[in-house]
Amino acid sequence: MSAAFNSRGPRTVKPISQEQARELVRKMRGERADLDDYREKSLKINGLICAKCAREFDQSNKNLLTVHHKDGNHKNNPANGSNWENLCIHCHDDEHSRGILGDYLSNDRNSL
Repeated sequence: MSAAFNSRGPRTVKPISQEQARELVRKMRGERADLDDYREKSLKINGLICAKCAREFDQSNKNLLTVHHKDGNHKNNPANGSNWENLCIHCHDDEHSRGILGDYLSNDRNSL
């Protein structure tokens, strides 16, 4: 075992086997693959277009197109895509900031 240092002093680090490390990497890649998988499915189902501003995208700039979960639950990924809408990064930011602005305004009015 080796010692690692942190702000509280040395601590013991238990080494893991090569197989444990490979399994950890496979798991991490698998979780990332699931995220990429629903994005690719949504792009295929809904096309390379923003559902809000109707801006069209192509392969060269599709990285600017995001998948918004309508119900806010990132784990709710039905195969038919009913919880997804493709939004450009600007519209996606706008969508999420609306709730923040609404909360702010309603709290501001309640304090008057």
